Amino acid sequence: MRKWTIQDRYGNSIYFTEERWQHIPKSRPELEPYFELFLETLRKGRHQQDSLIPNEYRYYQQFGELLPENSHLVLIVVFKRQLDDDGEYIANNFVVTGWANYLWSGE
Repeated sequence: MRKWTIQDRYGNSIYFTEERWQHIPKSRPELEPYFELFLETLRKGRHQQDSLIPNEYRYYQQFGELLPENSHLVLIVVFKRQLDDDGEYIANNFVVTGWANYLWSGE
């Protein structure tokens, strides 16, 4: 299975699998042309921690290409840690899903 590993603006490594990418346009086909913008959202977008699920973050970034129906791409990323072969904890941060939305932004 193919996956892309991205470093976000906060220094976190996040992976995005082909299976999770295929999930997004399957339910929202209008987003299929925006794969590279989803990757850019992970690289450069802002994130906000979920108040009920503390290891879940919502990444978002504004793109003019989405107007007038939407203004931002949004990705849900789960932050976890796992043991590696040496018994050390390493980051295991991954994309769960994504969509487009209209968000007011002062950016």
